[in-house]
Amino acid sequence: MTNYILAFHGGNQPSTPEEGKAIMAKWEVWMTKLGDAIVSPGSPLGQSSTVLASGNVEANGGSNPLSGFTIIQATNLQAALKLTNDCPILESQGTIEVAEMVSM
Repeated sequence: MTNYILAFHGGNQPSTPEEGKAIMAKWEVWMTKLGDAIVSPGSPLGQSSTVLASGNVEANGGSNPLSGFTIIQATNLQAALKLTNDCPILESQGTIEVAEMVSM
């Protein structure tokens, strides 16, 4: 099995505590569905900055800031992509970047 990082970008923030609880419930259902594929449930991420090759810093995460991550195991990239089905971030206009974690 190979590890893959699911890097979450964007997604709408809940506007009320009740909406936040409903969204968290959807994440819990999705994580339960992933089962043993989860290596690390990861975490939501706060505000970030992007350091450019020029040394300049883009505040607020730059052009495509991370909003969270999860690490999973899958047999190949296609299997990892399939595990993103039903991820709640997709319901809130977010995206998921899936990348193989290369062993060094």
